[in-house]
Amino acid sequence: MKRVLKFLFKASLIILLTGAIAFSILFGAVYIGVFGALPTTEELSTIDNEEASLVMASNGSIIGKYFAENRTNVSWDDIPEQLINALVATEDKRFYLHEGYDSRSYLRVFFKTILLGDKNSGGGSTLTQQLIKNLYGRNHHSYLSMPVNKIKEAIIATRMEDVLTKQQILLLYLNSVPFGENVYGVEAASMRFYGKHCKQLNTQEAAVLVGILKANTYYNPRLYPKNALKRRNHVLVLMHNEGYLSENELTRLKNIPLNISYSNYQKEPPAGYFVYQLKNRVKKILEELAPEGYSDYDIEKDGLKIYTTLDINLQKDAQKAAKKQLSKMQIKLDNELKNSSLKKVYYKEMTSKNHLSNEKISRDVFTWDNKSSNMTITDSLWHYYSMLNAAVLATEPESGKVLAWVGGNNYRYLPFDLILTKRQIASTIKPLIYAAALNDNMTPCDYLGNELVEYKEYGGWTPQNYDNSSSNDTLISLWYSLANSLNLPTMDLYFKTGYDEISDMLERFDINTPLIETPSIALGSIDVSLYEIVKAYGVFANNGNLSSDLIMVEKITDSKGDIIYENKNYTSKKIINENLSDQITHILKHAVNEGTGKTIRTRFGIDAELAGKTGTAQNYSNAWFVSYTPEIVLGIWVGAMTPEVHFRGGLGSGSVLALPIAGNIFADIQSNAAMSRTYFKGFDHIYTKEEIISCDPFFEKGLSGVINRFTNNLKEENTPIDRGKKDDGDKNKSRFRKFFDNLFKDKDK
Repeated sequence: MKRVLKFLFKASLIILLTGAIAFSILFGAVYIGVFGALPTTEELSTIDNEEASLVMASNGSIIGKYFAENRTNVSWDDIPEQLINALVATEDKRFYLHEGYDSRSYLRVFFKTILLGDKNSGGGSTLTQQLIKNLYGRNHHSYLSMPVNKIKEAIIATRMEDVLTKQQILLLYLNSVPFGENVYGVEAASMRFYGKHCKQLNTQEAAVLVGILKANTYYNPRLYPKNALKRRNHVLVLMHNEGYLSENELTRLKNIPLNISYSNYQKEPPAGYFVYQLKNRVKKILEELAPEGYSDYDIEKDGLKIYTTLDINLQKDAQKAAKKQLSKMQIKLDNELKNSSLKKVYYKEMTSKNHLSNEKISRDVFTWDNKSSNMTITDSLWHYYSMLNAAVLATEPESGKVLAWVGGNNYRYLPFDLILTKRQIASTIKPLIYAAALNDNMTPCDYLGNELVEYKEYGGWTPQNYDNSSSNDTLISLWYSLANSLNLPTMDLYFKTGYDEISDMLERFDINTPLIETPSIALGSIDVSLYEIVKAYGVFANNGNLSSDLIMVEKITDSKGDIIYENKNYTSKKIINENLSDQITHILKHAVNEGTGKTIRTRFGIDAELAGKTGTAQNYSNAWFVSYTPEIVLGIWVGAMTPEVHFRGGLGSGSVLALPIAGNIFADIQSNAAMSRTYFKGFDHIYTKEEIISCDPFFEKGLSGVINRFTNNLKEENTPIDRGKKDDGDKNKSRFRKFFDNLFKDKDK
């Protein structure tokens, strides 16, 4: 027996000695860098976490981030005491006693976890070692991976404790630790799960976040709330065991429900299209700053704060209004297309040419009600092909600031920005056409022909009014023609003004025109983006001044809060005189009050002074409405991705399809006192009585002024209304009655 014991003793001694020698050799190899260089104390003392740049709305709320890793660093003063206590009690209760690694923890792991199989006894890594793992990761070294990485972390942890205080290590840890969902650091986690800054966290919320660290998917409070609640309560118990909570506090906190306020900028961005477009602008600004002595900034790593012009309340109103309108109109369009030849041909081509499967499975597609349904691949393709889309852009005309930017139905599913897409502009272009005529010495009370004309020199083109009305012996005043969007008088105006004048005017507004004369341009046959037309209408709202560009950025600060860029100069140029912009504005006010945009009054009850214009493209393929006050220009476009998909009739018109979105937005503004004061001040503070149109009595004397003007023309000029034919008084009276019957006929579209 003694021989056996002696043999076992010698064998154990040899094994221990061999193990010690092997460990010493391995330790030395790791220390000198055989398995990769270790950071020096100088490098450890200057560690700086990469940090996400924040995008802020005009009220200071966060609307987006740019990052390589979603992290926002905070200072020690921003960390609540109970968050520190929860972390130490749960992850490393001897944190303030060890110097980077904890030999007791290693012994506990060896005996309890390895020998006794107790998986709940905890790990051996200290907070400092966990920090090292988060910062530097772990490398693969075959069967030596675990011991090599553990030795590395222990060596680096010891060095770190030599150059950083415990407070600095805790702060660095909390600013870098991963919480899952590509979220790093406690500030980003607090915003993700609670919608508040980490300094606002209470004890039970801090315990939830600390609990996530054990397994950031399994204990994710959004995905697995029961697991998260159980883990939170365990963290609270550990805090009680370490003296951080009393028995009464523990009991009270354990009974509080797991109330989270989850928000994810990637999945549900409040202004995704805007934030995406903003990124390129910010990069350009930062590039231009470099020659001025600034070091290069990395928008994804340097923790910049980008303060924008976006009104988040208006943005939400725009998104809500678009959803309300399109979710209703999509059902109507689907019913029209249900048995259409377009759908039958589409399905036939997709299934036969591409050999797509007919298997119906649940597919992740965008719907307004967020309900999934079983569909084939072709079903999903048709779903998007036949979908109505809306784009909404609102700006401040005086400065060109962007106030709201909705580039489509959903940025996550449909990231293509429709604000920048050029579509057939239709009658929305007419105010610019009429501006050219007024600039060419025409007046709002000049009369235009309303007869049907075939233009043989232009391929037999025969334009018509929206309601197919026409008259060979009735003239229409210029202001009434624009207010009611009549096409035939517009063509008469076009040929009286000339293509050169009209093309020049459009170019002033930054609208490109064809090189070859194209009369259909007067009716909006050219393609224009919502961005361009909203910017153009801003001229009428801003006394004839065109903003050099629309503005998105107010200022940019670095991670310390120092301003590195501030937009102080809003440049614009005078492209038309104030009298001309006044004339167009007052005509477009009548378009809203009595013309094609009057449902903004009758249906939505908007009392504010507004000017605006509808537009309906050929075959109802694009619906437009652009309106403005001196404080806001609001543009709406609605249509499908392809002009082949459209309503067959008036449901696709600008006044029915696009205008209601503006109506709901304006209704929200009107019901909000602060927003109403901001955006509905009215035109009186810009236009004085002397500046109001004087050439057309309608604007000052009402209907009697129009009648007097019309009868005076007959008496003074003795000119028949049909432009050339002599007639007696009775016929003139008959034509006079036809004129006014036509004048006040409902032409809303």
